[in-house]
Amino acid sequence: MSDPHETIRWGHGALELEIALGEHGTPRLVRIGAPGEKTTTPRPGAPLPLVEVTTAGLGRHWSGRHLVNSVLGARLRHRSHRASRDGDWHVLTVELHEPETGLTAEAVYRSPDGLPVLRSEVLLRNDGPRTLHLESVGSLVAGCLTRGDPATLDTADVLWAENEWFAECRWQRQPLRVSSPERSGRFHTTAGRSTRVVAGQGVWSSCGHLPMGGLTDRESGRTWLWQIEHNGGGWRWECGVRDDTAYAALYGPEDADHGWRHPLEPGAEFRTVPVALALAADGGPDGAFAVLTRYRRATRRPHPDHRRLPVIFNDYMNCLMGDPTTAKLLPLVDAAAEAGAEYFVIDAGWYDDGDNWWSSVGAWEPSASRFPGPTGIHEVLDRVRERGMVPGLWLEPEAVGVNSPVAGSLPEEAFFRRDGRRVEEGGGRYHLDLRHPAARAHLDRVVDRLVGEWGVGYLKLDHNTDPGSGTSSHPGEAPAAGLLGHNRAQLAWLEGILERHPDLVIENCASGGMRMDHALLSRLQLQSTSDQQDLLRYAPIAAAAPTVVTPEQGAVWAYPLPEDTPDEVALTMANALLGRIHLSGRITELSPESRDLVHEAIAVHKSIRADLPQALPAWPLGLPGWEDPWIALALHTPTTTYVTAWRRSGEEAVRDLDIPHLAGADVRVEVLYPSSSPTTALWHPATAELALTLPTVPSAILVRLTKKTPEGS
Repeated sequence: MSDPHETIRWGHGALELEIALGEHGTPRLVRIGAPGEKTTTPRPGAPLPLVEVTTAGLGRHWSGRHLVNSVLGARLRHRSHRASRDGDWHVLTVELHEPETGLTAEAVYRSPDGLPVLRSEVLLRNDGPRTLHLESVGSLVAGCLTRGDPATLDTADVLWAENEWFAECRWQRQPLRVSSPERSGRFHTTAGRSTRVVAGQGVWSSCGHLPMGGLTDRESGRTWLWQIEHNGGGWRWECGVRDDTAYAALYGPEDADHGWRHPLEPGAEFRTVPVALALAADGGPDGAFAVLTRYRRATRRPHPDHRRLPVIFNDYMNCLMGDPTTAKLLPLVDAAAEAGAEYFVIDAGWYDDGDNWWSSVGAWEPSASRFPGPTGIHEVLDRVRERGMVPGLWLEPEAVGVNSPVAGSLPEEAFFRRDGRRVEEGGGRYHLDLRHPAARAHLDRVVDRLVGEWGVGYLKLDHNTDPGSGTSSHPGEAPAAGLLGHNRAQLAWLEGILERHPDLVIENCASGGMRMDHALLSRLQLQSTSDQQDLLRYAPIAAAAPTVVTPEQGAVWAYPLPEDTPDEVALTMANALLGRIHLSGRITELSPESRDLVHEAIAVHKSIRADLPQALPAWPLGLPGWEDPWIALALHTPTTTYVTAWRRSGEEAVRDLDIPHLAGADVRVEVLYPSSSPTTALWHPATAELALTLPTVPSAILVRLTKKTPEGS
């Protein structure tokens, strides 16, 4: 580390950052990149302050859609810094202070050894005599993404992902200059009022957009990706241009988008939500998503499920659709076992006695009418175990129906409230506030009964209503501040479940993929990627899912129907082969040919699944577009690459897929699934292209590319 009065240099072999303290001690992050990487020297005073904070009394120097250029951020001064190690993590803490208000800020940067990823959060402490009314606090402000070179602004593209029910993970790309145009002509300007802003609202963290974004250079391939590791919709990122360089600023909830306000009393502290910034020096978005995949694996809670990848049958999608009974389930249990499933999950409806179940949920007791035998639902659970599978159940823990006995037994403070009244949403649902001990105790009793007494080994945790801006537990609390408290309490509750039941597998679901965020995925084992029922529409979702979830956590429905053609059966099974199989559909009614295709797919998946927890994603045809006729996803290890290719429409039966990491390699090509496919697959090492011919529409295949050893084996 060089002279601490001028520049802080910190990092490791894969990542280095420089913080310039400046003439007056205002810290500014001036470089993030590989050690020794050359950069253009930023002009004096640029880029942005290390920490951006606005309060009710101290806003911004320059008004606009942005939240940067804050008055307090410019007044915070370096007081101290320290570097340390925490196992495999390098840690840098920079303490700042603003003497007039007494605000102290600690910017805490962490980076895992060997990975070019920066994880950041900010701790604020009020060391002054008066309450500070916070309105926004940046978790990370990086004002140096284009390294001070104005020319790179014209070749930079902003990345973001639209994310909607039935239409998840739709990545978009647009030149940075569209949202941050060059305004200078005869007179130079450096600070515009425009910036790209993406924000989430409500309880669903990924409803509307994924809590992610990026910036990529079209010429060099240098790419930044960021994710906001927050399990609620109170988040925001902005990406624009300041002082002739691109910047990104990442936030949790704030006032402009969420009405968030937080009174920071004298002596009190506030910590922002964590965020992460990943860098690929070249290789474009594929390279950055590979880095982010490695980071996600390094930061999640360990669990045996991440290595075993068991096949799951779930009775919902294109199957029972929330209408389970003993008579309907028992044949499905047998068929699922014969297909090779290892978990069997009874989805929504198992608690429904037909008495307006939507508004009466909350006690989570089994329906007597649906399971009329002497042992009730246990007849089905026991059959699941007899067939060698682990039983699972669907649960919507935060929801309590207005007609549920739980609605009257829990105190008012255990529910979301605004203006002193319970929030009702979705035509008869209340929402539990997990900050309250009675709400957590109720859910703990439910889970401990289902898991500890019933022997359930899998819980699908769903959430199908959004109660809006949040909750106020006391007068004066901003609903968004209450929502942040609930979000953090939810994470603590989930961690407590897994501490008590370490082998339990928990699936994260919210109307499909409305809660895809790393805060939850770092704790839970699987992610429901969509509720999409159309196999052709699911293909781009399945292909893009590894942008937000590791392959071994991304659950994809494979739901063959009796009326499907063999090509359609193969396609719906292929959708899930490079992720987690959620088998469903009316498999008891399949023809022998279709049933054989299902069994074959599961056998193939089991033969390759040991590779998936180490594999990194790439997209040989680029990130999939919603209407693309051809789509391709690759997962690669050092020796083996798996490629799923889909042809959904169009007259073009041949496509060349770019596999640059195998350039020049001698490769063995195998079509793994379906074995009866008329596909031809030819490898061209000089161009690193896989030429595929898929003669039928629609169709999909799984191909394995294996590097040959020097002996040619």
